[in-house]
Amino acid sequence: MLKSLEIKDYALIDHIQIEFEKGLNIITGETGAGKSILLDAMSLLLGERASSEVVRKGAQKSFVEGIFEVEGNKKVKALLEENDIEFFPELIVRREISLKGSNRCFINDSPVPLNLIKEIGDLLVDLHGQHEHQSLLKTETHIDFVDDFFSNEKLLNEYQSLYHQLKRKKAELNELKNKEALLKEKKDIYQFQINEIDSVNPLPQEDEELIEELNVLENSENLLLLSDEIYNLIYESDNSVNDMLGEVKHKLSQLSSIDKSMLEAEGECESALTIIKELASTIRAYKSKIDVDPKEVEEKRERLAAINLLKKKYGGTLQKVIEYRQKIGNEFNLAENFSEEISRYEKELKELQKQAGEAAQRLSESRKRQSKKIEAEVKKVLSQLGITEPQFEVRITSELSDNNEDYILINSKKYLYSEKGIDEIEFFISTNPGEDLKPLVKVASGGEVSRIMLSLKTILAKNDKLPLLIFDEIDTGVSGRIAQKVGQALRDLASYHQIIAITHLPQIAAMANHHFVVEKTQEDNRSVSHIRKLNEEEHIREVAKLLSGEKLTDASIQSAVQLIKSSR
Repeated sequence: MLKSLEIKDYALIDHIQIEFEKGLNIITGETGAGKSILLDAMSLLLGERASSEVVRKGAQKSFVEGIFEVEGNKKVKALLEENDIEFFPELIVRREISLKGSNRCFINDSPVPLNLIKEIGDLLVDLHGQHEHQSLLKTETHIDFVDDFFSNEKLLNEYQSLYHQLKRKKAELNELKNKEALLKEKKDIYQFQINEIDSVNPLPQEDEELIEELNVLENSENLLLLSDEIYNLIYESDNSVNDMLGEVKHKLSQLSSIDKSMLEAEGECESALTIIKELASTIRAYKSKIDVDPKEVEEKRERLAAINLLKKKYGGTLQKVIEYRQKIGNEFNLAENFSEEISRYEKELKELQKQAGEAAQRLSESRKRQSKKIEAEVKKVLSQLGITEPQFEVRITSELSDNNEDYILINSKKYLYSEKGIDEIEFFISTNPGEDLKPLVKVASGGEVSRIMLSLKTILAKNDKLPLLIFDEIDTGVSGRIAQKVGQALRDLASYHQIIAITHLPQIAAMANHHFVVEKTQEDNRSVSHIRKLNEEEHIREVAKLLSGEKLTDASIQSAVQLIKSSR
């Protein structure tokens, strides 16, 4: 509900602040006092566009702010969270329009775009009158009125679940068909890449294992070379250490035979010769244990090079090469077997088209079966609200599809469909005897639109989700007993919604739970509009003015008292 409305420097309004309450809030006032200006300002909170011309003379900007009670409103909460705005039980909506033409919008003090203000407004308020913020004048909303009346939520949910599955499956099939053309172009490339990778056929982590093996093999070759050189130096080659020590030993033997003091040196040389022979034997045994196959080394080197080339071309690591091979293998197999895959998807799509069609048919039959109840109820209430011999029709139509791709199936026939089923629903009306039924959206009279909406809201009151309804000119063309019926309908509707209604009729004003009056005064040679809430005595006097004019009499006051009592 709307708790308060503050307007500053808007047209004839200097500064007003109104506290609204639950129930029926009636606004009255003389013609030209500023009631329409008040509604114009209020429409800004519903996302209507504004011109800098509304800025009051002498001011730099206009300011309109509404505080709404939204505790428990899940749709508002979800929309705010979707837009990263913190949710509070009270929602503050503010618009600022400057002389320079800039238009600033705020929700809970956070700057927001105008379209978000409008989305919030559509969840909170329905304004009926001269303005375009009228859900009844949007043909696409008529189907929602019907479903709300019948409580078709379960049938609608069942259909919409299948609808979304159908849309997903259709998107997947289209993607598959688009992919088919692309894969056919890439098939030869994939075949070449598959052959190139499979010719090497690398195993997971094989590159790391080859590096380790080559490290050992390449060191073994080096060890063999070194040990062979050592063996040659000390034993095998000409002038080897063994031969040279043998020659030294021979010379020392000759020397010691002459000089016995060299016998020890001869013995040390013998020991050295023995050590060299033992070392040569050790080297020979070590060399014999080294087994090097140059061919194997070369093969491993070549395989590692081939793997490294694959890594360079297909991802940088062996794991990515293997993953890529699996991916293009699947794509290649898909290209090879596309007809089977598409047939499977088409079969699943056809089944969903059939299931969605059956659900849409159940929903459509429910709407058609019950629509006569709406027609009868609306005509009954319209008659009570002063529209003589009204005709009202809920026209439900559906169309066969000439699109061979996008449709749902009902009894083997292809139908156009939307998220709400196969039905197009539009209200038709005739408000004068003898006139043909015409689309409701073409009804010109604001008063008639308001009373039609009032009749619909009366029969849909318990199911309608909008917390605030605003009616302007709902009393156009009615008086007397009919006006009292209109007032009573508003009063009854106010049991389910907060109602704000502007009226000129005492019969309607007498029904008010809360009565406000708009007045225009002269201040500093300028016209200024004010609004104030009336107490019980003022309420009686205002109803009396509506009965007899500005000049009050005891009779008019007494009549007002009786009228108010009869409305309670």
